[in-house]
Amino acid sequence: MQTETPSPYTLPEIKHGFDLTQDQAMIRDMVREFALAEVAPLAHEIDENHRFPEETWKKIVELGLPGIPFPEEYGGSNGGTLAYCLAVEELSRVCGSTGLTLAAHVSLGTFPIYKWGNERLKKAYVPKLIAGEYMGAYGLTEPNAGSDSGGTQTTAVKDGDHYVLNGAKCFITNANYAGTFICTAVTEPGIGAKGISAFVVPRDTKGFRIEKGEQKLGMRGSDWASLVFQDARIPKDHLLGPEGEGFKTFMKTLDGGRVSIAALSLGIAQGAYDVALAYAKEREAFGKHLSELQAVQFKLANMAMDIEASRHLVYHAARLKDANLPYAKEAAMAKLMASECSMRVTYDAIQIHGGYGYSREYPVERMWRDAKLCVIGEGTSEVQRMIISRNILRNS
Repeated sequence: MQTETPSPYTLPEIKHGFDLTQDQAMIRDMVREFALAEVAPLAHEIDENHRFPEETWKKIVELGLPGIPFPEEYGGSNGGTLAYCLAVEELSRVCGSTGLTLAAHVSLGTFPIYKWGNERLKKAYVPKLIAGEYMGAYGLTEPNAGSDSGGTQTTAVKDGDHYVLNGAKCFITNANYAGTFICTAVTEPGIGAKGISAFVVPRDTKGFRIEKGEQKLGMRGSDWASLVFQDARIPKDHLLGPEGEGFKTFMKTLDGGRVSIAALSLGIAQGAYDVALAYAKEREAFGKHLSELQAVQFKLANMAMDIEASRHLVYHAARLKDANLPYAKEAAMAKLMASECSMRVTYDAIQIHGGYGYSREYPVERMWRDAKLCVIGEGTSEVQRMIISRNILRNS
């Protein structure tokens, strides 16, 4: 790495208030300090080696981050959605893979059991997930059912006190380290989304196995794999919510997950901007620092504006969820805005770095690759526009 370029791990403080409570600010600052000291130094290595950093996850658990949005009776800290999003943002500011790991574990792997599980399921699994005894994963996407999640082909047939599952899921984050999986399956064929149910699948279920996932463009330090069900027998009481309401369950799960991905996107964008700004102040061209060139100044201005607007939307959606108010439209807006912001900001960060931005010696190319997942996962940008338009047309 060139000596004239500041280390990306000595990032400037983000000076924003956004009416954070004292507790929220404390969580943000704690996670920021942890991210800079423990997460950032590993970010390049885990990306380069496609390695999930188990040592980092253990420290995240020790800090209590998986329990931030959950009540104390299950081992959480009752910190709320916004505080949790601040944690995801700060981790993602230096390593998108680490931010994604926490987001998927909390929003997809733990929240559905807490929200829709019967009391036995909640007591059996939520405290263990919060305590990090194992990770949680969410099995929705299939080889032939991505954005068209209503086209689920995995089936679940009742057989006495069990359901028998057959099918496959792909692109499942945290799969190799998960102890429980939230999975969707068709319980009543021929009636579309109304025939889909959701289940909690323990890892040791007979007939269930995990297969290696594909190589990834970005988020290489985040684990993923495929799930295969071959006559996998799931106890009847592991049904998550009423039979036939699995589609509703995972749509509501994705609303919350989109706020998480929005926070993840925001963190990546902020990190890329921080690095690009520091580089522009130090790097010289045409006898001036890059920061003195109007072309670079305009890029930095657009990046800063994009991030600020995204932060307002992300925090607003999180606050609506905390207040138990409708937030599906706002979650989609936050996710759409922040994820596309992340793509624009990381792209311009590479442009500001010039040839060095294309080099693996600098973090901006990794940030750009990581950002790409954010406009696909938890609903593509096109799906978000569908959700927003349906909401505004329905209520107009």
